[in-house]
Amino acid sequence: MKRLFIVTFSFVFIFIFSACQDSSVPKISEKASPSVGDSIIVNPVKTENRWGYIDKTGKYVINPQFNNAGSFSDGLAPVQLGNKWGFIDKAGKYVINPQFDGAWLFSDGLAPVILRNKWGFIDKAGKYVINPQFDGAWLFSDGLAPVQLENKWGFIDKTGKYVINAQFEQAYRFSDGLAPVQLGNKWGYIDKAGKYVINPQFDGAWLFSDGLAMVKRENRWGYIDKAGKYVINPQFDGAWLFSEGLAPVKLGNKWGFIDQAGKYVINPQFDGAWLFSDGLAPVQLGNKWGFIDKTGKYVINPQFDMIHFL
Repeated sequence: MKRLFIVTFSFVFIFIFSACQDSSVPKISEKASPSVGDSIIVNPVKTENRWGYIDKTGKYVINPQFNNAGSFSDGLAPVQLGNKWGFIDKAGKYVINPQFDGAWLFSDGLAPVILRNKWGFIDKAGKYVINPQFDGAWLFSDGLAPVQLENKWGFIDKTGKYVINAQFEQAYRFSDGLAPVQLGNKWGYIDKAGKYVINPQFDGAWLFSDGLAMVKRENRWGYIDKAGKYVINPQFDGAWLFSEGLAPVKLGNKWGFIDQAGKYVINPQFDGAWLFSDGLAPVQLGNKWGFIDKTGKYVINPQFDMIHFL
């Protein structure tokens, strides 16, 4: 389950987390402005085997120094130094010192962390609210979090009690009131009572965002609405969530961006792509990552070795 933190979705997704040279407290770049908290890009970037954080002009505001790093959420970001994970604020200062074997983002005030192969949840003071006991864990959303115990996934509340019993092969968090779950080989969507709103029928599924969710059928990805009807028919080789009205999709070996009518706004041309946030989206060209605006123009030229999405 440590894989969930590491690239953040194993079916893609995301995201991914390894030995830093020292354990010094992160330092703000001398070029950082006082408003760094407002201008920082949530996605950490990797250069020369170290992770740091940049602002919207591409300048480092937290210098590359971490062995691994996750995105900011609820004002904090998980970072790894040596073999341990902790959490920093947007000034680059530790709020929760490195002590965990793995960590993920804060959501609804809690973050999943792993210690001795078991996952639990901490608050922003670094105190356990739910003790380590699970084999896998996801983020809280709408008061519930997916957790894994003995190869089955269910949902707990913030007291650690099961609200939806462990019964699924896989489960992701709730968004727009629905959660994607896998039963057998098929994916569907349940409500917070654990009842199916969209019956298991898809080969893959992901979260709802902007009223649409990406689903996979016969090796192609499309988008459905909350009634389970296709709004954009399965046609893509890869796809991600809608964000700020656009979604990255893959056709052949290239990624572009479509609108909610399924029309290309930015033609397929990139080797990798992720969601728009505050008007910018990370894209990959060759072996380097940069950031584009909604017209497809580079705002920050490709120069980074990797970007973490979660």
